[in-house]
Amino acid sequence: MRVGLKIFTGNSNPALALSITKYMGIPLGNAEVGHFSDGETQVEFRENVRGMDVFVVQSTCSPVNDNIMELLVMVDALKRASASRVTAVMPYYGYARQDRKVASRAPITAKLVADIITAAGADRVLTIDLHAGQIQGFFDIPVDHLYASSIMADAIMKDHNSDECVVVSPDAGGVERARSFAKRLGANLAIIDKRRSKPNESAVMNVIGDVSGKDVIVLDDMVDTAGTLVKAAIALQEQGARKIEACCTHAVLSGAAVDRINDSPISNLYVTDTVPANSKLEKCPKLNVQSIAPLLGEAIGRIHREVSVSELFL
Repeated sequence: MRVGLKIFTGNSNPALALSITKYMGIPLGNAEVGHFSDGETQVEFRENVRGMDVFVVQSTCSPVNDNIMELLVMVDALKRASASRVTAVMPYYGYARQDRKVASRAPITAKLVADIITAAGADRVLTIDLHAGQIQGFFDIPVDHLYASSIMADAIMKDHNSDECVVVSPDAGGVERARSFAKRLGANLAIIDKRRSKPNESAVMNVIGDVSGKDVIVLDDMVDTAGTLVKAAIALQEQGARKIEACCTHAVLSGAAVDRINDSPISNLYVTDTVPANSKLEKCPKLNVQSIAPLLGEAIGRIHREVSVSELFL
């Protein structure tokens, strides 16, 4: 019998974990997560977890491999300490873009990560805006896949009139996501026809839809190097868009992403705290960070109480 709820976190996103526990009105669990001098991960839980329902909040963002290893060691330690159930809360799921074979002898690393999380002893996974929904099927344990669209839509609707907005998908793969978001806002939809020559490089070919004189919002699940996002913004500007903003759940922002965004026609970039922004906020004043903590806190509470989480999917 599970006798209580505990939430722990590693080093990837402690601020988010603290926000979640503050929202839920409970203390953050006491855990020491560090490294030996040779780089090996060291974990020590400093409170009893026997029979507890435990949630480990860990975004597997940069440094990706270190954060994944921290998650695995924490899950293993909790199972060995007789926790009743361990849920891996992964606001950002690293390696999600490697969800299929794109060339001969290429790995499907998203499946590999799913396998090792399960092998470590996780009983359940809670995540937000997977790059590809089919990753849920890579797990042999329950997966609760939430969407940040409600939080993003609320933020955007405070600043815009929906009849003057057009939601833009930056590629064909994101059309379903953009259509659902546009419906939530009551806005129109446009699509960028994009051709990618190699990883992290893309070329915008055409804008499908009317954006002239409109406020446009480019919607994607993540922004990494920002190459695709900026090229989409330039194409929309050339088509007469009045104001260009963007909305991306996961602000990975690697390489020269911040400089590209600062130099682009994008006036505002809505992101969540699934990946910590930290110093990037100072370097990029266009970032508008929305907290995902209420959504995750509500989901964790419902999972613990064994009640439906489906309302949060809407």
